[in-house]
Amino acid sequence: SAKEKNSLIVISIGYSACHWCHVMEHESFENESVAAVMNAHFVNIKVDREERPDIDQIYMDAVQLLTGRGGWPLNCFALPDGRPLHGGTYFPIEQWKKTLQSIADFYQDRKVEAFEYAAELTNGINKLDQIIPAENSAIKLATIETAVENWSKNFDLIYGGYNWAPKFPMPNNWQFYLQYYQFSKNELLLEAVTQTLNGMANGGIFDQIEGGFARYSTDVYWKAPHFEKMLYDNGQLMGLYAQAFQLTKNPLYKNIIYKTHQFLQHELTHESGLFYSALDADSEGIEGKYYIWTRQELVEYLGENEPLFSLYYSVDAYGNWEHGANILYKTRTIEELESITGKSSLEIAVIIEKCNVILVAERNKKTKPGLDDKVITSWNSLMISGYCEAYKALNDKTFFYAAQKALDSILENLWVNNQLFRIYKNGKISIHGFAEDYACLSKALIDFYQISFDEKYLQKANELMELSINYFYSDDKKLFYFKSNTDTALIARKLDLTDDVIPSANSIFGHCLQALSYYFSNDNYGNMVNEMLNLVQPKFAKNTSSYTNWMQLSLNKLEGVKQIVMIGNDAENIMQQLQQCYSPNTLFAIAKQHTNLPLLKDKMPTEGKTAIYVCKDKTCGLPVYSLEDL
Repeated sequence: SAKEKNSLIVISIGYSACHWCHVMEHESFENESVAAVMNAHFVNIKVDREERPDIDQIYMDAVQLLTGRGGWPLNCFALPDGRPLHGGTYFPIEQWKKTLQSIADFYQDRKVEAFEYAAELTNGINKLDQIIPAENSAIKLATIETAVENWSKNFDLIYGGYNWAPKFPMPNNWQFYLQYYQFSKNELLLEAVTQTLNGMANGGIFDQIEGGFARYSTDVYWKAPHFEKMLYDNGQLMGLYAQAFQLTKNPLYKNIIYKTHQFLQHELTHESGLFYSALDADSEGIEGKYYIWTRQELVEYLGENEPLFSLYYSVDAYGNWEHGANILYKTRTIEELESITGKSSLEIAVIIEKCNVILVAERNKKTKPGLDDKVITSWNSLMISGYCEAYKALNDKTFFYAAQKALDSILENLWVNNQLFRIYKNGKISIHGFAEDYACLSKALIDFYQISFDEKYLQKANELMELSINYFYSDDKKLFYFKSNTDTALIARKLDLTDDVIPSANSIFGHCLQALSYYFSNDNYGNMVNEMLNLVQPKFAKNTSSYTNWMQLSLNKLEGVKQIVMIGNDAENIMQQLQQCYSPNTLFAIAKQHTNLPLLKDKMPTEGKTAIYVCKDKTCGLPVYSLEDL
């Protein structure tokens, strides 16, 4: 080991679908002369950030403190005990060779200075997680109002998203704005959400032929993506489009849900019902090759239908992207296309569908992008939650069964002896779960209960929450650490507070604690949520987009959480109709026979009728007996 050899460490962190990770791997790590220098002076460790996000967090913090920016590949030089000394992202080969030599010389010639510097940097990493509670920490609507008002100046109301590039989908941001619109009726927020969802649905970031979202757009138009497709994006976006469909009934959103499902079934679903992690951006060493077309190819494959198809998908004779290639994306409305072509919208739709079928067959002759076939508990849980939202919005059992099969597979394969595991691959489990895995699975269990009303899933969620508190919760900090207290400690124990492309483990735990506090009448859980919000609320104003899951939790608190409880023969039918409406900050339950669940146990059936109780916080009104009365 590095400690035994008293040797410096190179930690290179990446992930399977990362384009520049592969470039640096081929350019430097597979170069014999570079490898000789690395092996002579360093112990070299390659880390998959998706398997070990705990390691990634620490060294990402180090590189951001050192350079002011981060990304992958993430390359960090560390002392034998793991404390960071220097780092950066992608290094071209000549710069990498010089850096290797200068770090090796620095450690050999100025060891005392190296240890002092590493101690200072590690101290800085630990300080990043310090939270100073606000003096007046009551949860206030004004805090959210001010944060949203200031942040809304960043909306791109023409193309959607924020007014900069690259553009990441950030599903949780738009989910929050949708919820806040429902309470505030601020039309600007609804416009920002719908422009974003329309822009992504029509853009090159969405695979117009076979469905599925890429990780981000490199431009403001959602046109040219970085082509890798990640499970966590598609799971959360399915849920977002489902909620937006509940509110707007826009058929485009329904279409996106079905096409995303189609992509998942074809490309990312294991026979067990679990989901693989990602598809690469590259195939045959060329980024996006699988997804792009030249005009000549389209003429050859589509014949007389090519002009309409090219008009529909903004294809240019000289290419609308690089090297004469075209990315398929929509820039014209159906009305404009009707006017230009003289065809009806139905005729256009039939021709486009016919062309799509031909191009899918042609595309299947190409070399597919690489598949990252590891199964990650947290990402699968996000996908399950997305399917639950799709089922509520569209009442299609296809989504119900997809959620159930994956959830039952996680419970069967990845939860062993009171321990949740993170990775499942080739029939084997590995790596103890992190807070993110426990939080996302807790939420998936609560979400699935609310479409199945099988209490075993809710009991499992409560059991998992108790384990989470034992493994991750800090009585001192009133928040959850990312890494379990049963695992080997690293140089820092991080908290994971900010909502990024995936919301923070702490904010997801907050939502789960809030829900479970009502289902199980657990005041302790409710108090934990209050303490968490009190600590984090002062951060809302500074970087609003990094706290949107927290802000949803705050809105729930401020507006009050409704519980809709039904009992009677027609309960499931009425519930399905109700759930097709958009209703944030609402928990759903159906009382079946012999339940001891605190929320349900005193609810009584009425002969021949289905009784519907509306409870707010912990007070229930008298029952009503129809959807209209509700």
